[in-house]
Amino acid sequence: MKFNLIDRIEQISDERIVAVKYVSLAEEYLADHFPTFPVLPGVMMLEALTQAAGWLLHRRSGFSKSFAVLKEAKNVKYGNFVAPGNYLRVEVEYLKQTDAGATFKAGGMVNGSVAVAARIELAYFNLGDKQPQLAELDARLIEHHRRRWALIAPHEATVSLQLS
Repeated sequence: MKFNLIDRIEQISDERIVAVKYVSLAEEYLADHFPTFPVLPGVMMLEALTQAAGWLLHRRSGFSKSFAVLKEAKNVKYGNFVAPGNYLRVEVEYLKQTDAGATFKAGGMVNGSVAVAARIELAYFNLGDKQPQLAELDARLIEHHRRRWALIAPHEATVSLQLS
């Protein structure tokens, strides 16, 4: 099952992204987490930070790679719960490039209070780099990312990407 945890990108530059994850009672995992007190699971908050950082890498590179995955999470701290009807406002700051991808300072807020904070490292790669027969799959994934980007990115970011 694929979880798309970034519903809208509010701001983006080469150094920073601000995005939103809306939490709805219709999300299936809330039935089990927790049955009488549904809240966005901590692992999903961390995944939202990871996905926002991935969008930042895609923008910085012009969608040159098909995969952006969490390599390491450090100093992960959780604060307030994010309940249905609220939203997680995610802010991710690019820190530096690494051999495999990049590191970021990331956080999520709910109602003006910290819900999650972490330093994360993402690996950014194409499958075809190690298995050339998968290069076609990379191309399909990159096109899929571009279509999703057009739905959630700010208008001016989408226009500039289409022109390139």
